[in-house]
Amino acid sequence: MAGQSKSRAGDLRLWRNARLATMAEGSAGLGVVEHGAVAARDGRIVYAGPESELPPTLAQGAETVDCEGRWITPGLIDCHTHLVHAGNRANEFEMRLAGATYEEVARAGGGIVSSVKSLRAASEDDLVAQSLPRLDALIAEGATTVEIKSGYGLDLENEKKSLRAARQLGNQRPVTIRTTFLGAHALPPEAKGDKDAFIDLVAKEILPSVAAEGLADAVDGFCEGIAFSPDQMARVFDAARAARLPVKLHADQLSNLHGAELAARYGALSADHLEYTDEAGAAAMARAGTVATILPGAYYFIRETKKPPIGLFRQHGVRMAVATDNNPGTSPLTSLLLTMNMAATLFGLTVDECLAGVTREAARALSLLRETGTLEVGKSADLAIWDIERPAELVYRMGFNPLHARIWRGQ
Repeated sequence: MAGQSKSRAGDLRLWRNARLATMAEGSAGLGVVEHGAVAARDGRIVYAGPESELPPTLAQGAETVDCEGRWITPGLIDCHTHLVHAGNRANEFEMRLAGATYEEVARAGGGIVSSVKSLRAASEDDLVAQSLPRLDALIAEGATTVEIKSGYGLDLENEKKSLRAARQLGNQRPVTIRTTFLGAHALPPEAKGDKDAFIDLVAKEILPSVAAEGLADAVDGFCEGIAFSPDQMARVFDAARAARLPVKLHADQLSNLHGAELAARYGALSADHLEYTDEAGAAAMARAGTVATILPGAYYFIRETKKPPIGLFRQHGVRMAVATDNNPGTSPLTSLLLTMNMAATLFGLTVDECLAGVTREAARALSLLRETGTLEVGKSADLAIWDIERPAELVYRMGFNPLHARIWRGQ
């Protein structure tokens, strides 16, 4: 009994003498509490607010950390990554710098097909080993939740392999992993140009098998001229609906195929990229509650010039998340801090929008807002504690990491 009592007392943790950015919905701005405290029991927040209002029972017997005036935010969330991949495509980067076009790179064996070849040649353990450093870089900047897509396998065996590798990452590190099946990412060589036949394979065979094994939390696809049409993606989304999996969509990145409207029609958790989205797409997303996931890393890396319509999203009340889009071809980025700076400098997001984008709205984009993303009672005690004077520093600095401590599920 004595041991059990000690265990219960040890499960109560208190972070005091802190400034909080709670990110709670309905609060002004960042939900700032100047003299705040956060208490957690069994990995769940039981108090977040002014230290002066902390119930005495939570202060008694708690393992207490004096934050010495540091800021506490929710743990950061990267809601769009292709983190599990093999090798890199630095050679393509060199080719583009020398003037090669996308088509020339592809003819030389580059592009997504290059990543498919590398992933298929790698074992599951190889994928985990290569992906861990990328995950560790995100964790080192305060990430407590990371979404990971498949999409470089493009057949049943290798799509499952990449999703299993993603799940393994969550077993090897203290982080929440959400997996997304992205079978409709590109056309594999063996499809010999037949997009409809490949979409049938994805919708009728690969997706149901992935769902039956519980390997995916959501389904994604690439709706673009170089990938798949809205009608083809609708077939995949119908299969996802039959499997009771929510959907997301790479939409309107290089042209306006009205992917945002397609995503909204299916009640997608998010539509991502969105550089060419029009007002009808923004309005549809707002009505559906579909989050706009902004990916400045890819915009920067491929030297795009068309910016996503941030003004339209604000006008229609579309929620905006911000993510790295970590991938080997168009966004080899493993820093949410730098991503926020890019979102602000390239697209004009405010500090508040950037911070909400990697916490509350990123959680919403993963259907995890009931679980994490804000400092509120009942949610997972996922915290990031920062050596900063004001939250704007997290967006303002480049190449500087002011993380003091990262807490995942209270530990």
